[in-house]
Order: sequence, then structure tokens, then C-alpha cells
Amino acid sequence: MKTSYYIPFLCLALTMAACEKAFLDVVPDNVATLDNAFTMRSEAEKYLATCYSYLPNEGDPVSNIAYLGGDEFWLAYPPASLTATNWNVARGNQNVVRPYVNIWDGDNFENVGYRNMFTAIRTCNTFLENVADINKIPDLSADERNRWLGEVMFLKAWYHFLLMRQYGPIPIIDKSIPVNAPLEQTKVKRQPVDSVVNYIAALMDTAAARLPVTLLTPSTELGRITVAIAKSMKTRVLVYGASPLFNGNPDYSNFKDKDGVQLISSTPDPQKWQRAAQAAKEAIEACEAAGIYLYKFINTTGFPLTSGTITQMSIRNAVCEKWNQEWIWANSNSSTWQLQYSSMAHIDPANSGNSSIYGTLGPTMAVVRQFYTKNGVPITEDKTLDFSNANQLRKATHDERFNIVEGYQTARLNFDREPRYYADLGFDGGTWYMQNSPSHTDENTWSAQLKLGQYGSGVAVTITTYYPKKLVNWKFAYQSNNNSHIEDYPFPTMRLADLYLLYAEAQNEASGPSEEVYKYLNLIRERAGLPTIQNSWTNFSTNPGAYQTKEGLRTIIRNERNIEMAFEGSRFWDLRRWKLAGQLLNTNITGWDRSGTADHPELFYIPTTYYAMRFVVPRDYLWPIKESNLPVNENLVQNPGW
Repeated sequence: MKTSYYIPFLCLALTMAACEKAFLDVVPDNVATLDNAFTMRSEAEKYLATCYSYLPNEGDPVSNIAYLGGDEFWLAYPPASLTATNWNVARGNQNVVRPYVNIWDGDNFENVGYRNMFTAIRTCNTFLENVADINKIPDLSADERNRWLGEVMFLKAWYHFLLMRQYGPIPIIDKSIPVNAPLEQTKVKRQPVDSVVNYIAALMDTAAARLPVTLLTPSTELGRITVAIAKSMKTRVLVYGASPLFNGNPDYSNFKDKDGVQLISSTPDPQKWQRAAQAAKEAIEACEAAGIYLYKFINTTGFPLTSGTITQMSIRNAVCEKWNQEWIWANSNSSTWQLQYSSMAHIDPANSGNSSIYGTLGPTMAVVRQFYTKNGVPITEDKTLDFSNANQLRKATHDERFNIVEGYQTARLNFDREPRYYADLGFDGGTWYMQNSPSHTDENTWSAQLKLGQYGSGVAVTITTYYPKKLVNWKFAYQSNNNSHIEDYPFPTMRLADLYLLYAEAQNEASGPSEEVYKYLNLIRERAGLPTIQNSWTNFSTNPGAYQTKEGLRTIIRNERNIEMAFEGSRFWDLRRWKLAGQLLNTNITGWDRSGTADHPELFYIPTTYYAMRFVVPRDYLWPIKESNLPVNENLVQNPGW
């Protein structure tokens, strides 16, 4: 593959500043011994970079379990260009002998590296123990020492959360175990999930008290942890701990350690939701203080664009525009070039044979169907629009030309959908506006034409025939000689829309429907070009009162989250914490039949099953601990079902 791209190192933006020089532009290594690592500021800074370097590469579709481990994407087999180790989880191949995506031990399965999070925590502990000693690093100022300690406290807490999210109850490694410690001291025990959540939240609070509100010099400090990051990620931790998987889960009533200690609560505690809601509100206030707000696209192209396209670009660029004002935390150790070349379609007729970039990630029909109608309600409950014959062919009208090529025949499923559908998805007949639009506007622009014999099928079409357009930066461009330009961006681990949704969820679970919940849901919907929750359900839903009950609003909030956070790695974890994976991941992976030709579009639009998923409850909600660990440390117990 010949691709030009740009990879910033350790970059995060809390402002719109460009990344001229990334934070910690040093080699993160442990070459220096501990005797030298904390003798001077320059060496200690390298150790600080090492603490950051364990952040997982979330922008890589293979390194991020959430991309291919569930039902959001599916691949053709064998997967072109991807060594898709994480896909084995989705296909039901997880095991205890050599678990896939093993962050408990670390693994380099099929040359796809998954870092050992306990090693990451030990590295953080070493840093904290040495930097806290004021007799070390004499050229480090008191203010900088305090800030560095806050950053690494946060990272230590985050690495604990990554383990908890996969394994549930985990050992808490608050202090480094001496190398010469007796063997029995190394045989750590798993702690109850509630204890782990409390530990992480408290450590993040301690970190936040040491961190700056905003970056002092963004052009050189992109990537550093701030108050807004610490408070926002604490919200995520508390919401996870309050969710049904870990809050009153009867499936784990017998899940105890060898001393009989209950490891996951089987009794629901509503106060956990109240605590999460309060944390979310504080995080929102911290973001406001840092100048973080929902991204809105400003047309600086010099060419006219319709309001609909501007709305779509606001949706797309909230994810892909580097350092935009909505990002709370961009993963400073990630790069999205592979994610983009795996998400891109052949939209340029002159480059239909360009093999530098080709679509691999196919959004499944389950994800495609979850997007709302243009009226802002699910397609299954819009009383004014009929989607019962989703594969029925229909031609796009002149008024629909900015979403679908005028006169083009495509499936009924692709018509009358909300702006996020057209912003997030590439599909047969759909327009695909980019900065290098051949018409310089959004009229007569690029489009995906994917049936056999059309230019979009020149190299490969995703197995479902849909593409995650949302993930491709609008500055992507095909070039001659099988080259392409990709505008790389770090992966946004948390953006403001995500935080708003977590707040709405926690507030509804804690207190039920309220104007406060509606406010934050509607801010997201407004940016997405949709009416308010109240308006849409009252006027267009067959269940008009749904938003007025806790249960009905819960479903709406989950739908909003699935749509707004589509293709960002959220659905994989949300289905687990909501305990819906057992229901939704025991279904079929479906899409259209990509063997259909342009002469017979009706054969292209045949619903096709590609795989029958299998999710074993409760086993598959938690990762297995590698079985060889258990006889080494008899204090460990295996997760249920493994």
C-alpha cells in the first residue's frame, strides 16, 4: 500500500490550535536505568512519555477491540489488508488458552500488539514514587512536578479502568511490589468491581486537583491531561459501574473469590446513577471552563454549500477534524490512517482501479437500520413513513440530489433518513462530498456507485455494501500512480456529545425524565439537524408518550447513543454494560448482495446473511483470564463460564 499520511505524537486538543509541535516530542523509552531516570528533568520527561505510551491505539481497527469485536462492522473472508485478530471475538473464537486481545498479560498475537496494562500501571507507580520524592529531579519546578504527578495518577487510574472494562473485578495495584518481595506478596487477589470503581474515581479526583484547566501552550503541549479529561473520564467509569452489567446483576450472584467475597454486586444500587450524574454535570462544567463545545462546521471553501451539507459536515468533522473544539480527549497514542483506508469507497471514476486505498469495514444492516427517519424517530415507529419493504427500488428525485444521485435507483431503506445517516454512511447511489469535490460544491459531487460493472466496484466493495463515511477525513484525495493522501487525525476517545449522552443517561436513571435530560439530548439533535425529542415523538411516533417515562426515555437515550456514537467504538462496550449483547449479538450479520450488477439492481438489493453470531451469556460479557495464570497464582478465580 502506498499512502501518504501524517502521524502526530501524543496530540490532544482542547482548543482549535494546530499541532505544530506535539507534546513530549521525545523517544518514550526505558533505556536509562532507574538510577539515571530521575536525576534530571530531561530524563524524567522520557519516563513520563513512557507512561503515556501504553495508551492503546484506538484509531486502529485491528488494535481496538470495539471495532471488529462486535456487530458494528463485518469483513469479507479472508479480511483484505487486515490481520484482524479482534474479529475472532465477534466470530465466537475466544478461548482461555491464548485469549484474543489479552491486555491482562499483553500479547503480540499475529503481530498485533496488545499492551500489558499491569506493566503500564507498574510503570506509572515507579514514576509516581520517584517524582513525589522532592530530593529527586532537582531541576524540576514545584508546579511542574505537581502537574506531572497529576497526569500519571490519571493514566494509572485509566489503565485500571481498561482492565476492569474487560475483566470486571481486577487486582488494584496501588503500589509497586518490590522485586525481592516474598512470593506470596506477588499473588494478588481480584477486588470487587465496586471497590475498583471507587479506587479509580478517587484517584482521578486526586489527579484533577493537580491538573490545569486548559493547556498553557497548546502548540507544544497537545496530548497532556487536563481537568476536563480527568472529570469526563471519571464520568465514564462511574456510568460503567452503575450500568446493569455491574450494578445488581443476578447472573453473577455466585461469582465470588476463594474467600467467599462477592465480586460483582447482585443488588441494584440507584445511588450509583446519582453519583454518575453528579460527576457528569461537573465534567460538563469543566469542559465549558476549558472552552469545549459542540463542533459546528464553518464553510471556508469559498464555494457555496447547502445547509444540509453543512449539517452533515458538522457531524462528520466532529470526529475527523483535527483538534476541533468538541474533543475532550484525543488518544495521543493513536493514528487513524488504517481506519480511513479501511473505510473509504471508490468514489472517483478516474481512480476506480486505485489499489492504495480500498474499503474493508462494512457496517452491518443492524447498524444501518438503527438510524432515524428524517422525522427523528426509529424507522419501525414512524407513523408517516413506511419502511416495511426496505429493499424496494426507488429513484432519487431532484430535491433529493444532495443525498442521493438524482435519477439513481437505490433501496427504499436509503431514502427519507436523518442527516446522520447521510453523514455517516456511504452506500450505493449516495453522494459523498469531499473538499476536492469536482464541482467545487455539493451539487454534482462525488458519489458511490457500487454494483458490479460500476466504477465503485473497481477494486473491492465491503461485504455489506455500506461504508463508514464518517471516519474518513474530508481532505482525503486519490492521487496518481496508486497513491492517496490521507489527513491523519488522532482518535477522539471522548468528545462532548459523548459526555452529554452519558449525563442524560445517568440523570434519567437517577431521577427519570426531566427538562435537564431533554436539554442535553436536544443539543445533540439540533447539531444533527433534527427536531427535539418532544416534537419528534409527539408528532411522528406510534409511541408518542415514550419520552415521558423512565423506561421509554431509556430506550430513546440508548438509540441516540447508538446513532451519535456510531463507528466510534462505543456500541461494543455499551451493549455489554447494558446487558443487551446476549440479545443483539445472537443474531445474523446481514447486508445487500454485492454480486448484483448495474443491469439488474434488483439482484443487488437482496438481503443476504453472512454470518450467524453467537454470544454465550453470561460468559462472553467478561474476558477470560489466561488459564496458565491460575495455577501460578492460586488467589485468582476465573470469570464465570470460562
